This record gives sequence, C-alpha cells and structure tokens, in this order.
Amino acid sequence: MTSENILKIAAKALDDKKASDISVLKIDEISSLAEYFLIATASSSTHVRALNDEVEEKLAENDVLPLHKEGKSTGWNILDYGSVIVHIFTAHDREYYDLDRMWADAEIIDLDSILA
Repeated sequence: MTSENILKIAAKALDDKKASDISVLKIDEISSLAEYFLIATASSSTHVRALNDEVEEKLAENDVLPLHKEGKSTGWNILDYGSVIVHIFTAHDREYYDLDRMWADAEIIDLDSILA
C-alpha cells in the first residue's frame, strides 16, 4: 500500500473519531524517518486510546500493521507505519512537545486534499 493511501486511511479514521487540529507534515525532504507525520489532538487520554485503536483497526482492515507502537497508556501515542508516523496527543502534551514547531521546515499538506 502506498504512503498516500496509508495517510488517507489514518487521517479519515482520526477525523471520523473527532480528533482535533489534525495536521500533516511531509518530512521526506528533511528527514529519513518517514515520508509523513500525521499529528492529531485528542480531548482526553481516553480519546487518545480510542483514536489510536481506530487508526490501527482501519489500517488492519487493509492488511497494514504498525511496525512499532509507543505510549499506549500516555498522552502521546505513536503508530509507526514506516512511511507514515501517526502522533496522537492530548492537548497538553501536544503543546508541550510542539512537533509542529520542531518540524517547521516540513511541507504542510492540506488535510482537505487528503480527506477528499
């Protein structure tokens, strides 16, 4: 499955489960970590887990499994799909870690173009 398809499925799962402030950073020109970071904010730690589970479930339905997972019981969950890394934060943790600022050199991809 292409990176763009993984990104689209994950972004739609986050959007459907009411994640807020979803952003997509195209990092392949500035890092070898991945092609995309998909970053979303949850309203609570329970919501973080629900968003995490929804992304995993929707991608598993397409036979795509994460290579690595981190933070299942914290305010910052990471699902690493190789070319796409999904970061799900509580509002407090997202503000604290501020990946959007840390990766400010990345290209910002319009979410509407992905969800369309």
